[in-house]
Amino acid sequence: MLRHGEVHNPEGVLYGRLPGYRLSERGQWQAKTVAEALADEPIAAVLASPLERAQQTAAPLVAGRDLEVITEPGLIEAANDFEGRKFGVGDGVLRHPESWVKLRNPFRPSWGEPYAVIAARMRAAAHRARDLAPGGVAVCVSHQLPIWTLRRNLEGKRMWHDPRQRQCGLASLTSLVFEGEKLVEIRYREPAGASDPKVTGA
Repeated sequence: MLRHGEVHNPEGVLYGRLPGYRLSERGQWQAKTVAEALADEPIAAVLASPLERAQQTAAPLVAGRDLEVITEPGLIEAANDFEGRKFGVGDGVLRHPESWVKLRNPFRPSWGEPYAVIAARMRAAAHRARDLAPGGVAVCVSHQLPIWTLRRNLEGKRMWHDPRQRQCGLASLTSLVFEGEKLVEIRYREPAGASDPKVTGA
């Protein structure tokens, strides 16, 4: 599970599933760096969220290989009612009382796609990827919250959490290691360097 690279987002909004949000120059470098780090891996399939930033992050992985990026809807960013707006107290949605009702249940969460739904579609995408790459490596390009939700679900942890504690930096790899159909290990690494999980945009 590869999180996409940094996005060009000068307005600092929660871009979520909105169109038109591309990788920044740094994000393009991150995507190439991850592809170089995986150059010797037996990659048999590359799947990506339909969103532009994920497709851009996936592109260097198939360059020079006899592969094409497979668009997988199950890898898409989580739906969020605050898309297109800044999220904060001073100049964001938190200063508007009409927004507070959407924050009533952080355990579901009430402002967007339920964690259980995210986990189910991400698990289905992971199994599809595994089936496409028997004995090899499948890379799935997705987004921070879906990847982190999947990991917590697979580890048997509660899915509601503090977003500041997510271990899912930009262009990071969360690897699910299977023996046949059995998940035996989850690994994490940041081949393009660390990034602050609190700075997301989505």
